[in-house]
Amino acid sequence: MVEIDLPLPRLHPVMLAGTGSDVGKSVLAAALCRIFLQDGYHPAPFKAQNMALNSYATPEGLEIGRAQAVQAEAAGIPCHTDMNPLLLKPTSDRTTQVVLNGKPIGNRSAYEYFRTEGCEDLRREVNQAFDRLAARYNPIVMEGAGSISELNLKDTDLVNLPMARHAHADVILVADIDRGGVFASAYGSVALQTPEDRKRIKGIIVNKFRGDLRLFEPGVKMLEEICGIPVLGVIPYYQDIYIEEEDSVELSQKQRKAVQGKVNVAVVLLRHLSNFTDFNMLEHDARVNLYYTNNVDDLLKADIILLPGSKNTLGDLYELRRNGVAQAILQARRHGATVMGICGGYQMMGQRIADPDGVEGDVRQLPGLGLLPVETVMEGEKVTRQVRFSFLKSDTPDCMGYEIHMGRTSAVEGETMAPLVYLEDGTPDGCVADRKCAGSYIHGILDNPAVIEWLLAPYAEKLTQPALDYVAFKEEQYNKLADHVRKHLNLPLLYQILTKND
Repeated sequence: MVEIDLPLPRLHPVMLAGTGSDVGKSVLAAALCRIFLQDGYHPAPFKAQNMALNSYATPEGLEIGRAQAVQAEAAGIPCHTDMNPLLLKPTSDRTTQVVLNGKPIGNRSAYEYFRTEGCEDLRREVNQAFDRLAARYNPIVMEGAGSISELNLKDTDLVNLPMARHAHADVILVADIDRGGVFASAYGSVALQTPEDRKRIKGIIVNKFRGDLRLFEPGVKMLEEICGIPVLGVIPYYQDIYIEEEDSVELSQKQRKAVQGKVNVAVVLLRHLSNFTDFNMLEHDARVNLYYTNNVDDLLKADIILLPGSKNTLGDLYELRRNGVAQAILQARRHGATVMGICGGYQMMGQRIADPDGVEGDVRQLPGLGLLPVETVMEGEKVTRQVRFSFLKSDTPDCMGYEIHMGRTSAVEGETMAPLVYLEDGTPDGCVADRKCAGSYIHGILDNPAVIEWLLAPYAEKLTQPALDYVAFKEEQYNKLADHVRKHLNLPLLYQILTKND
């Protein structure tokens, strides 16, 4: 008997829509991307509009939200701007930089952005991005934003039910039981939809359950009865699976203190901190205790201080000077601590930052920390690209990272700067003052073992654990996440929903 491999059926796009913010849609989308990949499909993620300071550069040198880059990695494919055509990067409490199809198109106030004028132009752009993606992949795993029942924003909603209508997607409602009120939030989210949209919601996933699942079995039946749709699964809360997150809520849950017996690495907690995923590899390295702080005493306990990227470098530098953190960094440096800056943190380590055209805001110039012989002038043109580079004296560009920054950094007049790295084309980047003081524009620089070992070498007496293979670690986490969700999700029913013709 000859076995014939039949092509897998075309699945409907599936949208994970939330009853509110931070219900875990991003991670569940990554889980579905990996599950579909494991089951032989060729999935891709999609979020029409994302609001985040953690972004990523695509292979084409364009910018998308970090969550969609992570989901693409889980799906086993390169990330692309079509996966997140509209990215909002807040620059203050009321203004945001708008990135369309990977390129910034200007800053807007929240009021300006959420007015109806111009909304249809953006809707056309995100719809076209979805159409291009859907022509190449099967299925599309879509992520909604916030709550699907934000009635005051319904007319300008580009990402939830209007997007699902365009995509002819089946919607799965994700409800967070950990915060309480799961019955009211799920029922209200369904009941507040139009009859047309209500029919599109095909199931519910109850997420972040703690305790004995058997205790919620009656709750599953109640939820199905009041909402009129099946519960596809109750996903338990987990603590031993690590997936990169982009939300500041995740940042608030991270370690905040120095400990004994490990290399203590303090990441300076900036108000506009961006791309904190730069430190994920170090965070999971057993040799290291990485913590986030703007407490002066905790900074002085660190062996290594890392200055991260910022969406408002001058504003954050001003705050560091006001709250005493700048002085603490300089004191720690005098006492032998390593200080390293990435992107905006690198700019802060120089002698001066100037913003003559007001690219970031009203502050036109500030003195830097004076740790590196460089100065930065902010410019409107954003550099966005993936890079390969050689580290320090190496002739081989065997390291990888990406750049997302505005500003040009150069040596102060009369000074020379020793580059930290050389890009594949020979272009220098960054500056190294000595063995314990350096900076670079490259995000992801700390995902490279050569850089990590250089950073930790002065503290060899504390290195009692083996180094971390971060690529293998991330693959293991995606598979663990898929196994966890697969165990608690009714996948046969999900596949039935995604293949059924209504």
